[in-house]
Amino acid sequence: MTAESGKRAAPLPTPGPAGAAGAAEVAGVRTPRGLRLAVLLSGSGTSLENLFEHIDRGLPAEVVCVLASKKSAFGLRRAEARGVPAIAVPRREFADVAAFNDALHAELARFEPDLVCLLGFLSPFELRGCYAGRTLNVHPALIPAFSGQGFYGHHVHEAVLATGVKWTGATVHFVSDVYDEGPILLQETVPVLDDDTPDTLAARVQALERRLVPEAIRLIAEDRVRIEGRRTRILPAKDAVGG
Repeated sequence: MTAESGKRAAPLPTPGPAGAAGAAEVAGVRTPRGLRLAVLLSGSGTSLENLFEHIDRGLPAEVVCVLASKKSAFGLRRAEARGVPAIAVPRREFADVAAFNDALHAELARFEPDLVCLLGFLSPFELRGCYAGRTLNVHPALIPAFSGQGFYGHHVHEAVLATGVKWTGATVHFVSDVYDEGPILLQETVPVLDDDTPDTLAARVQALERRLVPEAIRLIAEDRVRIEGRRTRILPAKDAVGG
């Protein structure tokens, strides 16, 4: 989920000959270290640090660059500590969304990522065809509930509590040209407790996110994900290419 609107991006890719009938494949492993990841963030980078820890434990991926929409984003420091190129692309320094995305795409082109991960990125990212089916976002609710423009961060949890629903959760989905409407890859729930506050609920949802994001990346790295229209299909390990 991004916090401001941008131009419409290109749709998800059409099926290719290597995919299942009626399905579009997503990026697979390109390097000995695994899937090449570009991480876009705007804040502290706790999700980035979680990703680094999973890579340390064997997740078949490597972070090849980190781009931040704010110079003050602590996630840049986390990347530098790991020896990963960390680049600030401050949204406020660009006249419009298109110019901002020109700069983002210029940086991404230098690193040729297989997959772009929006981890707390509070600015618009345009797919521009290049990254359709290759961009993941994590949203702190069960899409399609509590999603779309204006639903990000604590705004989501405040809305959940105000509505009185008994369950919420986290969603990892592919980014499309409409806010929070790309194909859902993974989704899990947590209960909403009677004494929850936005902070306590956020902590429970964030624990889910820390598990779901690396799992989504693992599935893609293992070539087990197919996009079928607005839905995804996860192949058993034995049915994946080379499995």
